[in-house]
Amino acid sequence: MRSGAASGRGRADDQFGLGPGRRVTLVVSTFVLALFARPALAAPLVVLDPGHGGSNAGAQGPALHEKQLTLAIALQVAAKLRDKGITVELTRTDDRTLTLRQRSERADRVNADLFVSIHANASPTRTQRGYETYVLTTKGVDVDARALRAEPMTPRPGLDPDIALVLDDVERGAAQWESADLAARMQHSLEDRRGREGNRGVRQDSDHVLLGATMPAVLVEVGFIDHPIEGKELALPAVQAQLAAAIAEAIEDRLAD
Repeated sequence: MRSGAASGRGRADDQFGLGPGRRVTLVVSTFVLALFARPALAAPLVVLDPGHGGSNAGAQGPALHEKQLTLAIALQVAAKLRDKGITVELTRTDDRTLTLRQRSERADRVNADLFVSIHANASPTRTQRGYETYVLTTKGVDVDARALRAEPMTPRPGLDPDIALVLDDVERGAAQWESADLAARMQHSLEDRRGREGNRGVRQDSDHVLLGATMPAVLVEVGFIDHPIEGKELALPAVQAQLAAAIAEAIEDRLAD
């Protein structure tokens, strides 16, 4: 697939008589123009992704499944953000099955400012507890970009498809530091409400729902649902409200900068 795309780019270059240096200038210039050409939104747009759903129940806790917990928290986060004038879309609002790709594609399709996937953790020994936030590794971004070269994910009306593909790649790379910043804010906000002893830090991975996102994106694990104590806590409405407030606060802080 990549060889075909490369061949198409070569024909376009020949057609317009562009050398290598001028091709780079054209792509960068088009990228800058595309950024300024985007219509101004009345409010920032955040896509929340309640992990799992439908036939994929996720981890099992002593009182509920992961899919139930993530949806309950996401709905509360959405309500808090909307109260602040932030536009929010959810990948699901009920118990339905979605692929990982469908989730990030939703964020790309609406050109979201942030993508936050909400999950609960589990361990083989059921002895671990605490919260952590994931971002993509640099390798993950590179592999992801090459895997997605078949078609642009973010709608870019009026742009040449090959240039749109390059812009998607650029945005994935540019969003990395913002993702890391959002993840750090997420951990800080969770620590304020759930205690320092549970802070497992910001982590990196290259094999999850964040693959494909062209905006700052994080995956937050709110706790270990299978832990005999923490699992029961996660089922409490008061704790879910704490977690939702922490996630909403981190998102608001990131958007304010």
